[in-house]
Amino acid sequence: MVVRFGPLLERATNRSGGHRNLQARLPRPKSAADLAGTGDDRYLSMMSLRIFRAGLKHALVDSKWPAFEEAFHGFAPKRVAMMSDEDLDELMANRTLIRHWTKISAVRSNATSMVAKSVEHGGFGSWIAGWPGSDIVGLWMVLAKEFRQLGGNSGPSFLRMVGKDTFVLTGDVVGALIDNNVVTRPPTSKVAKRQVAAAFNAWAEETGLPLCQLSMILALSRE
Repeated sequence: MVVRFGPLLERATNRSGGHRNLQARLPRPKSAADLAGTGDDRYLSMMSLRIFRAGLKHALVDSKWPAFEEAFHGFAPKRVAMMSDEDLDELMANRTLIRHWTKISAVRSNATSMVAKSVEHGGFGSWIAGWPGSDIVGLWMVLAKEFRQLGGNSGPSFLRMVGKDTFVLTGDVVGALIDNNVVTRPPTSKVAKRQVAAAFNAWAEETGLPLCQLSMILALSRE
């Protein structure tokens, strides 16, 4: 049986210095209309930003992102998907970029996958918007399978960045899940992740709060 969320919310509220302070810290997901109305180029840019941020200081990557926008043609998926190996080789010689071949080549691969999703669903944002929140882990798995460099927490973090409601398994969230007997160890398997998702779905039904807020409140509730 999943622990009630009320005591966790109360603990997080107290640790944050009150309800108003807690509310100011909580993320807010975008509406389905906003997600669907976002251009594919912005999704490819944010996906690529997440990939390049992994393992590096975010401020460093962010400072170089205007150069990435120029180098990858504004992240227009169809145009990026058509880039040749020679084009990518030229980017590896561009000192204004972070010259990491696996990540640079992943941008082109992901552009191809994004074009396919966009054609199938009338826009990548429409696909993201239409995915049910009750099966958010399923979306993680599709991203990890069909896109490069989006395994682990990268897929969920990308979704958080673009405004799709999701929880993220940060260290504090995992610690709180273990503290409250949802899992006994970090949830790395598909079965364990779905077990965690079931707990979040139960808490969402109990509180009416989005997954992203439940996730942060859970992290803040730790002793």
